[in-house]
Amino acid sequence: MSIPQLEDLGDLDGKSVLVRADFNVPLSKGEITDDLRIRAALPTLDWLQKQGAKVTACSHLGRPKGTPDPQYAMDPVRARLAEVAPGVDLLENLRFDGGETGNDPAFVAKLIEGHDAYVNDAFGASHRAHASIVGPPQHLRSAAGRLLAKEVEVLGGLRSSPRRPFVAILGGSKVSDKLGVIESMRSVVDSFIIGGGMCFTFLAAQGNQIGDSLFEEDMVEVCKELLASDTVIHLPYDLTAMKGGKLMDPSAGGEVRQAGTSLPEGWMGLDIGPGSAALFTDVILDAGTVLWNGPMGVFEDPRFEAGTRTVAHAVADARGFTVVGGGDSAAAVKQFGLDSDVDHVSTGGGASLELLEKGDLPGLEALRAAPNAA
Repeated sequence: MSIPQLEDLGDLDGKSVLVRADFNVPLSKGEITDDLRIRAALPTLDWLQKQGAKVTACSHLGRPKGTPDPQYAMDPVRARLAEVAPGVDLLENLRFDGGETGNDPAFVAKLIEGHDAYVNDAFGASHRAHASIVGPPQHLRSAAGRLLAKEVEVLGGLRSSPRRPFVAILGGSKVSDKLGVIESMRSVVDSFIIGGGMCFTFLAAQGNQIGDSLFEEDMVEVCKELLASDTVIHLPYDLTAMKGGKLMDPSAGGEVRQAGTSLPEGWMGLDIGPGSAALFTDVILDAGTVLWNGPMGVFEDPRFEAGTRTVAHAVADARGFTVVGGGDSAAAVKQFGLDSDVDHVSTGGGASLELLEKGDLPGLEALRAAPNAA
């Protein structure tokens, strides 16, 4: 997929460049707990400064409701950015103005005032047609930053020319969230591994009792059709389940046990079992390409992390090209200290899924329509 690159912006010496970054970093009591997203933008910011450009960055942070909210002010990000990228200015939280999410032309005009060029390096927000994503390329010379370009190269390559066999590992809570990816990639992927909460709708489609597990009744027929097709789908054959108790609180009691794929009433499946984790590992280790999006269970609770941990180690040890598709999966490989053993960890959960599903994003379409890309 061809999109304008930084080099396509021409001479930037003395020019003002607006960079849409993704600085939506985690905060605790006003302190940044992980500055990965800030550091990920440095190759783009450094390159622009070396070309003599005056660089102004902008980003959203958290979910303010279109009005200023002190807890989402950019002050902590601005302080950290000043340490790692001196000379780069940072605007206030874009979502303090309702014009951002509403894609208001007046907000776009205000945003680009005084700027000569625009760079989108916010892959994680590029699936949203927000003002800062799709507005500036209508008016300014525009390009993809290094981070965005890398995401498009890697994820686009999964669709067009994966090494075989190509295995997609999908987890998370809902089949409906991943159905589009399954449907669109059935012709590309050699087999799917299904875990997490979404596996119970598939198990129910096979006629299993699933107790009190997560379940989408309106997706059962879709799952039946997928299972009856020539699509290769690996499902768990054992589970880790709990009756009573509370998630994230082992002191609250509750019984945890290994079970097969049928659970009696009152029991909730919260992780794949050890047998399934071993089966999935064998499939992953034989793959030429691995895409992982979604955990195998509630890995944040130590009682139900084993399946996700085992799959994470398999992905890290795989001989093939490995991609973790952002979100909870990225959090998992980091929690287990394996992020450096994966070939590519995406910075965008929803954006990576949408790019894999549709082959394009609003932010990429906007860049291709920019004045310098015509």
